[in-house]
Amino acid sequence: MRKLLFQSLIRAPLTERAPSRSDAAMEELASAIDKAARRHLGRSLSIRAVDAGSCNGCELEMHALSNAFYDIERFGIRFVASPRHADVLLVTGPVTGSMREALERTYNATPDPKWVVALGSCARDGGCFADSYAVVGGVSAVIPVDLHLPGCPPSPTDILKGLLALLEHMTMGTRAS
Repeated sequence: MRKLLFQSLIRAPLTERAPSRSDAAMEELASAIDKAARRHLGRSLSIRAVDAGSCNGCELEMHALSNAFYDIERFGIRFVASPRHADVLLVTGPVTGSMREALERTYNATPDPKWVVALGSCARDGGCFADSYAVVGGVSAVIPVDLHLPGCPPSPTDILKGLLALLEHMTMGTRAS
Protein backbone atom coordinates (compact mmCIF):
# COMPACT_ATOMS: atom_id res chain seq x y z
CA MET A 1 0.00 0.00 0.00
CA ARG A 2 2.79 2.37 0.90
CA LYS A 3 4.47 1.64 -2.45
CA LEU A 4 1.30 2.66 -4.35
CA LEU A 5 1.04 5.85 -2.31
CA PHE A 6 4.61 6.87 -3.11
CA GLN A 7 4.17 6.03 -6.80
CA SER A 8 1.06 8.20 -6.97
CA LEU A 9 3.03 11.13 -5.58
CA ILE A 10 5.75 10.79 -8.22
CA ARG A 11 3.65 10.03 -11.33
CA ALA A 12 1.66 12.62 -13.21
CA PRO A 13 -2.12 12.14 -13.13
CA LEU A 14 -3.63 10.09 -15.95
CA THR A 15 -6.03 12.59 -17.47
CA GLU A 16 -6.96 13.63 -20.96
CA ARG A 17 -5.84 16.94 -22.30
CA ALA A 18 -8.45 19.66 -22.55
CA PRO A 19 -9.83 20.09 -26.06
CA SER A 20 -8.10 22.79 -28.03
CA ARG A 21 -10.30 25.74 -28.66
CA SER A 22 -10.09 29.40 -29.30
CA ASP A 23 -11.49 31.53 -26.49
CA ALA A 24 -12.53 34.12 -29.05
CA ALA A 25 -14.37 31.54 -31.18
CA MET A 26 -16.23 30.12 -28.16
CA GLU A 27 -17.13 33.58 -26.94
CA GLU A 28 -18.35 34.56 -30.41
CA LEU A 29 -20.50 31.42 -30.69
CA ALA A 30 -22.10 31.81 -27.26
CA SER A 31 -22.73 35.53 -27.69
CA ALA A 32 -24.33 34.85 -31.11
CA ILE A 33 -26.74 32.45 -29.38
CA ASP A 34 -27.51 35.06 -26.73
CA LYS A 35 -28.14 37.75 -29.37
CA ALA A 36 -30.42 35.45 -31.38
CA ALA A 37 -32.35 34.51 -28.24
CA ARG A 38 -32.77 38.14 -27.19
CA ARG A 39 -33.86 39.08 -30.71
CA HIS A 40 -36.48 36.33 -30.86
CA LEU A 41 -37.49 35.95 -27.20
CA GLY A 42 -36.54 39.34 -25.77
CA ARG A 43 -34.43 37.61 -23.11
CA SER A 44 -31.76 34.96 -22.67
CA LEU A 45 -32.25 31.27 -23.48
CA SER A 46 -33.41 28.78 -20.82
CA ILE A 47 -32.86 25.06 -21.36
CA ARG A 48 -34.52 22.11 -19.61
CA ALA A 49 -32.56 18.86 -19.91
CA VAL A 50 -34.60 15.66 -20.12
CA ASP A 51 -33.02 12.21 -19.93
CA ALA A 52 -35.49 9.88 -21.64
CA GLY A 53 -33.44 6.73 -21.04
CA SER A 54 -29.90 7.35 -22.25
CA CYS A 55 -26.51 5.89 -21.34
CA ASN A 56 -25.48 9.31 -19.96
CA GLY A 57 -22.84 10.03 -22.61
CA CYS A 58 -24.83 12.94 -24.02
CA GLU A 59 -25.58 14.26 -20.52
CA LEU A 60 -21.87 14.45 -19.76
CA GLU A 61 -21.28 16.58 -22.84
CA MET A 62 -24.39 18.68 -22.22
CA HIS A 63 -23.45 19.37 -18.60
CA ALA A 64 -19.92 20.23 -19.69
CA LEU A 65 -21.46 23.42 -21.06
CA SER A 66 -21.90 24.58 -17.46
CA ASN A 67 -18.38 23.79 -16.26
CA ALA A 68 -15.57 26.32 -15.95
CA PHE A 69 -14.18 25.40 -19.37
CA TYR A 70 -17.24 26.42 -21.41
CA ASP A 71 -19.23 28.42 -18.79
CA ILE A 72 -22.21 29.31 -20.97
CA GLU A 73 -24.00 31.04 -18.10
CA ARG A 74 -21.72 34.04 -18.59
CA PHE A 75 -23.59 34.55 -21.87
CA GLY A 76 -27.03 34.27 -20.31
CA ILE A 77 -27.72 30.71 -21.46
CA ARG A 78 -28.82 28.64 -18.51
CA PHE A 79 -30.22 25.29 -17.53
CA VAL A 80 -33.44 25.45 -15.52
CA ALA A 81 -35.00 22.95 -13.15
CA SER A 82 -38.61 23.35 -14.29
CA PRO A 83 -40.08 22.98 -17.77
CA ARG A 84 -42.32 25.94 -16.92
CA HIS A 85 -39.24 28.18 -17.11
CA ALA A 86 -37.77 26.64 -20.27
CA ASP A 87 -37.63 27.70 -23.90
CA VAL A 88 -35.82 24.58 -25.15
CA LEU A 89 -36.21 20.94 -24.14
CA LEU A 90 -32.88 19.20 -24.69
CA VAL A 91 -33.82 15.50 -24.76
CA THR A 92 -31.23 12.74 -24.64
CA GLY A 93 -31.50 9.01 -25.18
CA PRO A 94 -34.09 6.76 -26.72
CA VAL A 95 -37.49 7.17 -25.11
CA THR A 96 -38.16 4.22 -22.85
CA GLY A 97 -41.65 2.99 -22.06
CA SER A 98 -41.39 4.24 -18.49
CA MET A 99 -40.29 7.75 -19.63
CA ARG A 100 -42.88 8.25 -22.37
CA GLU A 101 -45.54 9.81 -20.14
CA ALA A 102 -42.98 11.91 -18.25
CA LEU A 103 -41.64 13.30 -21.54
CA GLU A 104 -45.15 14.12 -22.76
CA ARG A 105 -45.95 15.87 -19.46
CA THR A 106 -42.72 17.84 -19.60
CA TYR A 107 -43.49 18.92 -23.17
CA ASN A 108 -47.03 19.98 -22.22
CA ALA A 109 -45.75 21.92 -19.19
CA THR A 110 -43.32 23.96 -21.29
CA PRO A 111 -44.83 27.30 -22.35
CA ASP A 112 -44.98 28.44 -25.98
CA PRO A 113 -42.84 29.25 -27.85
CA LYS A 114 -40.98 26.03 -27.14
CA TRP A 115 -38.50 24.00 -29.09
CA VAL A 116 -37.35 20.42 -28.75
CA VAL A 117 -33.81 19.31 -29.53
CA ALA A 118 -33.10 15.57 -29.80
CA LEU A 119 -29.50 15.33 -28.62
CA GLY A 120 -27.48 12.39 -29.90
CA SER A 121 -28.03 9.43 -32.17
CA CYS A 122 -30.17 7.56 -29.65
CA ALA A 123 -32.60 10.47 -29.34
CA ARG A 124 -32.95 10.58 -33.12
CA ASP A 125 -34.01 6.99 -33.78
CA GLY A 126 -33.24 4.87 -30.72
CA GLY A 127 -29.62 4.26 -31.71
CA CYS A 128 -28.17 0.93 -30.62
CA PHE A 129 -31.10 0.53 -28.19
CA ALA A 130 -33.79 0.75 -30.91
CA ASP A 131 -34.62 -2.97 -30.91
CA SER A 132 -34.97 -3.22 -27.14
CA TYR A 133 -38.33 -4.24 -25.67
CA ALA A 134 -38.10 -1.26 -23.30
CA VAL A 135 -37.63 1.41 -25.99
CA VAL A 136 -40.53 3.23 -27.64
CA GLY A 137 -38.25 4.87 -30.21
CA GLY A 138 -36.63 8.23 -30.81
CA VAL A 139 -37.93 11.45 -29.32
CA SER A 140 -39.95 12.26 -32.45
CA ALA A 141 -42.05 9.13 -31.81
CA VAL A 142 -43.45 10.84 -28.71
CA ILE A 143 -43.25 14.64 -29.17
CA PRO A 144 -42.50 16.92 -32.14
CA VAL A 145 -38.78 17.59 -32.59
CA ASP A 146 -37.43 20.85 -34.02
CA LEU A 147 -33.77 19.86 -34.31
CA HIS A 148 -31.82 16.59 -34.31
CA LEU A 149 -28.18 16.86 -33.22
CA PRO A 150 -26.34 13.70 -34.35
CA GLY A 151 -23.37 12.18 -32.60
CA CYS A 152 -22.57 9.66 -29.95
CA PRO A 153 -22.22 11.96 -28.07
CA PRO A 154 -22.12 15.37 -29.77
CA SER A 155 -19.44 17.69 -28.40
CA PRO A 156 -20.36 20.77 -26.35
CA THR A 157 -19.32 22.96 -29.28
CA ASP A 158 -21.65 21.02 -31.59
CA ILE A 159 -24.47 21.50 -29.08
CA LEU A 160 -23.89 25.26 -29.06
CA LYS A 161 -23.78 25.36 -32.87
CA GLY A 162 -27.05 23.41 -32.96
CA LEU A 163 -28.73 25.83 -30.54
CA LEU A 164 -27.61 28.76 -32.69
CA ALA A 165 -28.94 27.07 -35.85
CA LEU A 166 -32.23 26.36 -34.06
CA LEU A 167 -32.66 29.97 -32.98
CA GLU A 168 -31.78 31.33 -36.42
CA HIS A 169 -34.25 28.96 -38.16
CA MET A 170 -36.98 29.66 -35.63
CA THR A 171 -36.46 33.38 -36.03
CA MET A 172 -37.09 32.92 -39.76
CA GLY A 173 -40.19 30.88 -38.98
CA THR A 174 -39.00 27.56 -40.42
CA ARG A 175 -38.32 24.25 -38.73
CA ALA A 176 -34.70 23.14 -38.40
CA SER A 177 -33.54 19.60 -39.09
